[in-house]
Amino acid sequence: MLDWDNLLLGERQRKSESKSLPHRNEFDKDYERIIYSSSLRRLQDKAQVFPLQNNDFTRTRLTHSLEVASLGRSLAWNIGEWLIKKEVFKDLAKAKELASLVEVSCLVHDLGNPPFGHYGEDVIRKWFEDWFKSKTFKSASERFGELTEQQKDDFLYFEGNAQAIRILSKLQFLNDEYGANFTLATLGTLMKYPWASNDEKNKSRKKKKFGYFYSENELFEEIKSKIGIDGCRHPATYILEAADDIAYLTADIEDAVKKKVVDWDKIYKTLKHEFEDLYPKEFSKLEELRKKALLNEVPDRDLINVQNFKVYIQGILIFAVVNSFKDNYDSIMAGTFEGDLLSNSTARTLSEKLSNVAFEHVFSDKEVLTLELVGDRVISDLLNLFINAVISVDGLTKTKTKHEKLVHLISENFRHIQRVSKKGEPTVEFKDLTLYNRLQLVTDFISGMTDGYAVNLHQELLGVKLP
Repeated sequence: MLDWDNLLLGERQRKSESKSLPHRNEFDKDYERIIYSSSLRRLQDKAQVFPLQNNDFTRTRLTHSLEVASLGRSLAWNIGEWLIKKEVFKDLAKAKELASLVEVSCLVHDLGNPPFGHYGEDVIRKWFEDWFKSKTFKSASERFGELTEQQKDDFLYFEGNAQAIRILSKLQFLNDEYGANFTLATLGTLMKYPWASNDEKNKSRKKKKFGYFYSENELFEEIKSKIGIDGCRHPATYILEAADDIAYLTADIEDAVKKKVVDWDKIYKTLKHEFEDLYPKEFSKLEELRKKALLNEVPDRDLINVQNFKVYIQGILIFAVVNSFKDNYDSIMAGTFEGDLLSNSTARTLSEKLSNVAFEHVFSDKEVLTLELVGDRVISDLLNLFINAVISVDGLTKTKTKHEKLVHLISENFRHIQRVSKKGEPTVEFKDLTLYNRLQLVTDFISGMTDGYAVNLHQELLGVKLP
């Protein structure tokens, strides 16, 4: 059985000497550490659904993450109060720890997403799938050392979730090799798939998902032993996942209505016909609000109507998720729960329908598809340029050749991290970096780019425009 004392452990890789004020727990500190970071700020120019937008309405990964954090905190408070009544939590402070843990985990859950969202992950995976079959890879292996199965799978199944763990534990560099030095409980909650890329649990899944890279093996072992997640998820991970689902199921449709790429009136009538018997109070209120907007000649009625729809549907989904957590609590704590909270709730059919609406009407929009194809070209070309550069350069003392110049364009912070020894000192020379280190240096650099930065750098390097 999982134990809440371990699950809410505020311990960090580097022991923290600061004392907490009575109102401030270790997960509040995590939130305060990351809210000022460049990693979080970069999410403001990473696509949620529509990349490279010039308007200030359409959601980015940052605004999406803020909404998920708000929903997650609300869900966790509901569940925390229930755990107090069950006498699992002794007081309100413990419930607040859960709420703070979920909130900060939700805030940073998309931190590792590359440019152009989940499609960017697919592009990286496909590029490495092709590259590993090439003569260039064989030559690089002979020069810098073979890749283990796990190392190779890290790139074949590149995962933004694992990259977020890497950012928080290493790449968001402050003073040493521990990055932002987040609590082990927060890192454990973020690890949606607590197994390696070459684990059978990853290989057997239709969608290949894993939680950490080879470079974070030791960190995972520490999280596993101290938090207790050995092949099973942290209970708070289910809350994070549900908050993410609730946020995008309604918000993606709202963005599409604002951009006028869907016929909201037609979609709403279909949803009403299918679900008004299940949720009569909500649809009765929605009908009342729609008539009021029509009577008062409210401008942009579709947008007002879809926003009202979002509010009432989110209420249904929140209620269903909280009850799902309660109903499945024993199996969650035993580490045997399968699936997610929404698909095991009374709102399963509704959530599946909303997902299908987005898939059919939003993700298939011409603008989305066109910009994703732009992203494919941008990321693929950047990988070609920078991978060829890092496997062609020994040292960093010169900038004469094309490859030397390209390596120097890679963030100095990322180059420093790859050279850091276990003692936290940059003692490893660039010429001594393994092939895995060199490939990861490039994926760190490219996955950290915003959509706009990636496009601009691509245009500059191809000579389309001057720096």
